[in-house]
Amino acid sequence: MTKETQLRGRPKGAKRARTRARLLDAALELTREQGFERTTLQDVARRAGMTTGAIYGNFRNRDELFMALAQRQWAPIQPRFRPGASFAEIMHAVAEAVLAAAPDRRAAAVGALTYRAYALKHEDVRRQFRDAMAEGYEAGAAWFETVVAAEDLPMPAETLVRVIDALIEGLFFQRFLTPELVPDEVVYAAFGALAGKGRA
Repeated sequence: MTKETQLRGRPKGAKRARTRARLLDAALELTREQGFERTTLQDVARRAGMTTGAIYGNFRNRDELFMALAQRQWAPIQPRFRPGASFAEIMHAVAEAVLAAAPDRRAAAVGALTYRAYALKHEDVRRQFRDAMAEGYEAGAAWFETVVAAEDLPMPAETLVRVIDALIEGLFFQRFLTPELVPDEVVYAAFGALAGKGRA
């Protein structure tokens, strides 16, 4: 591939990324205003200042657009810790990452909840959601197996990632609904308990 060809190829990729971002931004605004059920592809295209052809050039269908939106708005929690950290230290880092992500997650919470409600009523979407979660769980379990020895985990990695995910989701939504009842100490205590520590 010549340098000229490479340079010509870059704008297309950048343009595609910008188009996807505009479509997802438009979908986000609309779903926040009127929910997933009432948001059509025509609405999204109109809000983005594009045609429905632009949507189909980037997403197979409406459900794929919404899945991409859900994944963008609800990115995985990524704790930071030193190499060789103990499981308890990793859990403390997860608690810190959850608290750091809370403001962004709060802004996306209504969309996340309405998307889940939408998925519960549409079996194809629920299956896509399940498949995406299963893929994430598999990757998470594999990651745990590389950073903590199996005998130092409180349960098999495949189970642990599901427990941590459920804990994170529950803490987020309870904190958003009742912040007075779920202060930082509760978040630290939850992950401390998972690490086998009686008190955070």
